Amino acid sequence: MKKQYRELKTQEALFENIPKQLSLLKQKQVYYDSILLKYQLDGNSIQNSLLKTINAFSAENHLKVNGFLEPHVSTLNGVPLKTYQFSLIGEYNAIIKLIHKLEQQTKFGEIINVHFEKKKKYKTGKFYLEAFVLLRSFG
Repeated sequence: MKKQYRELKTQEALFENIPKQLSLLKQKQVYYDSILLKYQLDGNSIQNSLLKTINAFSAENHLKVNGFLEPHVSTLNGVPLKTYQFSLIGEYNAIIKLIHKLEQQTKFGEIINVHFEKKKKYKTGKFYLEAFVLLRSFG
């Protein structure tokens, strides 16, 4: 009898907290929606938002997106990781500005590797800079 009484009392306490918990969950939802809006993740997948941001910046700063591969998906301690790989052609400073924007202003994830290669167009004899970028995103 006492055991059943204790169980009913704990259930009663849980039911009394439900409105408070519902209110907290609604506040969290509003907060997370504001974060998504602030960091330009407006309902689209991160991949689409990332590509849109890269293309917009590239148009303004004379960069060319040479490749954008499907993300590599893995897990680390039960947390899904996506690694996006893309390559850019353009000036060094413009590429560095884009990398800074992606990592600091948009919060898509962290840049884990940038590899620069100086290449030559054999038809024209001119050199150009290509950067291969790896961006890791959690979730």
